[in-house]
Amino acid sequence: MPTPLSPEEIEHLARRRAGAKMGWYIHATLYVLVNLLLVAVSSHGFGHRPWSPFPSIGWGIGLALHGISVFVLGKGSSLREHLVDRERDRLQRRQQERRW
Repeated sequence: MPTPLSPEEIEHLARRRAGAKMGWYIHATLYVLVNLLLVAVSSHGFGHRPWSPFPSIGWGIGLALHGISVFVLGKGSSLREHLVDRERDRLQRRQQERRW
C-alpha cells in the first residue's frame, strides 16, 4: 500500500497535473485555429489539390501523443499509478523471498 501524501505533496501534484492538462488544452486550441487557417489558405490557391490535410495529420499525431502523455501516462494518472503499484508489490515480494 502506498504511503499517504502530505497536504503539500497533494498540492504540488495537483498543480503539476493541472498545468500539464492546461498545456494540452492550449496545444489543442492552437491546433484547431492554425488548421482552420491552413484549410482556408489551401482552398484559395497554392496548387490544384488541397494540401492542408498533410500538416494537420502530422500535427494531429503529435497532439495525440501529447494527450497520451498527459492523460494516460502522466504522473498521477490511474494507469501509471496501477503499474507503479504492481511493480512495487513485485519488488517487495522478491525482497521478502530473499529473506527466507
